[in-house]
Amino acid sequence: MKTGSCLCGSVKFELHGPLDPVVACHCTQCRKQTGNYWSSTRSADSDLKFISNDTLTWYRTSEAAQRGFCQACGSTLFWKADGRSTTSICAGSIDGKTGLALDGHIYVADAGDYYEIAGGSYRLPKD
Repeated sequence: MKTGSCLCGSVKFELHGPLDPVVACHCTQCRKQTGNYWSSTRSADSDLKFISNDTLTWYRTSEAAQRGFCQACGSTLFWKADGRSTTSICAGSIDGKTGLALDGHIYVADAGDYYEIAGGSYRLPKD
């Protein structure tokens, strides 16, 4: 089991199952939300348990997905596609060592011109 939280600790969660390798998304929405690019793992919804989530807010960013963040401190936490039984979790919100590795990059054509992409491979997004 792994634990995670937002910066202020108002949103706390546990992860009780296997996690996907980390993927870095360079799409415009992720860059606007985070100020850089989004690095996340993915968990089955049944393995994601909230300890506290009173300040968790979901923002619909498209007709197909929404993003979860803490309304108290503004921490970026989750990305959830409609109709799927998984949730993407910001890798940086997980406490301590994750044991995960960067697997690849998606939407690299949208990457900012102020950084170089390194580690993993370029690939198309998975469902």
